[in-house]
Amino acid sequence: MESGVNKGRLFIVSGPSGTGKTTLCSAILSRFPDMLYSVSYTTRKPRTGEQSGIDYHFINKEEFKDKIEHGKWAEWAEVHGNYYGTSAVLIDQGLDSGRDIILDIDVQGTIRLVERYPDSVAIFVMPPSIEELKRRLELRNTDSDEVIARRLENAKMEMAKKDIYPHLIINDQLPDAIEQLTAVIKNYRSDDQ
Repeated sequence: MESGVNKGRLFIVSGPSGTGKTTLCSAILSRFPDMLYSVSYTTRKPRTGEQSGIDYHFINKEEFKDKIEHGKWAEWAEVHGNYYGTSAVLIDQGLDSGRDIILDIDVQGTIRLVERYPDSVAIFVMPPSIEELKRRLELRNTDSDEVIARRLENAKMEMAKKDIYPHLIINDQLPDAIEQLTAVIKNYRSDDQ
């Protein structure tokens, strides 16, 4: 860039619900405190303990649809009956100021973000098995059996697309998965620093 500021890099962590994406991103932010975390927007209701602006920005469907009409999303999708989106303003401003950004989103969102930001680094997080994923979703104790069944069906469809990602991490043991994700990020960050 002419201003002398290198553009930041977008790290996209994706995978089925319950694979530990949020936990992995939190670990990365503690290791790379200069990175930004893009908090997604959603129209779903907060789960117990979730806080707006930290876990998600919780907004209503009318506000979400207004932002669609005004082109405010870098990507958005309807998932599990709710809308989810990533702020284009936050991503553009962060990258333009030279900050690296990490976020966790679904496969649909990853495809859209990689189209918009071709220098993105896409990382897919897999569970060790569907059975383990089911166990993790049940342990959350936040979803009905019907919602868990739908999440597992979506997980199978998402895992079928894992080959579009240049990086794959199987989150069997969390400390190992954190180290693998750290290594991927360090590799790309060292290119620019």
